[in-house]
Amino acid sequence: MRFGVRHRGTFKTVAWTFILTLAATLLVLNLSSGEKKLDEQVKREYALHDAQYQRALGVMLGPPITEGNRFEALQNGDQIFPPMLAAIRGARQSITFETYIYWSGDIGRTFADALSERARAGVKVHVLLDWVGSVKVDADFVREMEAAGVQIRKFHKPSWYDIARMNNRTHRKLLVVDGRTGFTGGVGIAPAWTGHAQDADHWRDSHYKVEGPVVAQMQAVFMDNWVKVSGDVLHGERYFPAIAPMSPAGDGDSKGRAQMFSSSPSGGSESMHLMYLLSIAAATKTIDLSSAYFVPDDLTVGALVAAMQRGVRLRIITPGPIIDSQTVRGASRAAWGPLLEAGAEISEYQPTMFHCKVFTVDGLLVSVGSTNFDNRSFRLNDEANLNIYDAAFAAAQTEQFEADLRESKRLTFAQWKGRPLHEKALEHLSSLLSSQL
Repeated sequence: MRFGVRHRGTFKTVAWTFILTLAATLLVLNLSSGEKKLDEQVKREYALHDAQYQRALGVMLGPPITEGNRFEALQNGDQIFPPMLAAIRGARQSITFETYIYWSGDIGRTFADALSERARAGVKVHVLLDWVGSVKVDADFVREMEAAGVQIRKFHKPSWYDIARMNNRTHRKLLVVDGRTGFTGGVGIAPAWTGHAQDADHWRDSHYKVEGPVVAQMQAVFMDNWVKVSGDVLHGERYFPAIAPMSPAGDGDSKGRAQMFSSSPSGGSESMHLMYLLSIAAATKTIDLSSAYFVPDDLTVGALVAAMQRGVRLRIITPGPIIDSQTVRGASRAAWGPLLEAGAEISEYQPTMFHCKVFTVDGLLVSVGSTNFDNRSFRLNDEANLNIYDAAFAAAQTEQFEADLRESKRLTFAQWKGRPLHEKALEHLSSLLSSQL
């Protein structure tokens, strides 16, 4: 009797030890980035306008830089969604669509109806949704699309034996129609992205329409995750038609050089981080950064400070009081001291949530897409950015940056140092979570 009691007690102890050990192991795996972090400064070897810079990004890190592309910047939902929906409705061969956020609401219904109609018409439609980001999608939308013939897959749907995968999310925003027209940027399919950033319920964001040979690279990035979740290799002319370089749209138009850059913890998680560091190191005159979530690590802060010390002007726009995560804002502000002291101009957007992700360097490089300036984008998420090397396009993005700057409030180093003690304490606590933000 006594032996039985002791035996049961020992069994319970072993069982609880096993459960706690398993939980701790899953937690550690869930918080792991999967690859060794960069811990060395990227030295300046060349300027951004030097041919060696583009050679490095096109050979060492990313796909080759293509010529003969066209780009159109779209600002806020009223400009962004109509061209995306028009492209979907005009599809004749294929639609591939990968997004992080897909929620319910009128805009979700509109996309679901458009995708379903094309599938019923015989177009091959493939939709890849992140499991975490699409948790609020109406189940009826999904059932109706699947009934119409839309192939829908969820990225890293958790299971009891592999819950750690849930921390690796696809944050990519890619829409490719007929293998010829692409869209990428920051928007999700949810009510907050509709309208024209007119109030706190309608966000400020940018998205980009792309035509030309680089669209094939966008399609290849989609295929990377589609194969992972479905095992289905999509290929052939329906998805990868021959695309000739496009002629300049006008006398002042440049060749439209571009590459589609991507990263993933399952392979090359540091690639996006390294692309930014190489670009900062190559900067000679200016860096303008629009960042929805700006939580730089020490290495990136050091690179930005070094750029300013050699005369580069650094301007940053981040969200102000209206933000979907005060923890991110706190962790962001906690890191500003060295940047402000070195001369960075950091401003917070005031009218609504600022969700743009645009990186412009020396009036030539414009990098746009899904990547935020934080550890989650650099090491934990699957991300994709379109790198554009085009002076005319860069000039237009600088104009838009300065328009956003006029709606923002700048914070000086003196103001940052003098903020209330309780704010400093909360920001310090938030910064402890930086590795997951």
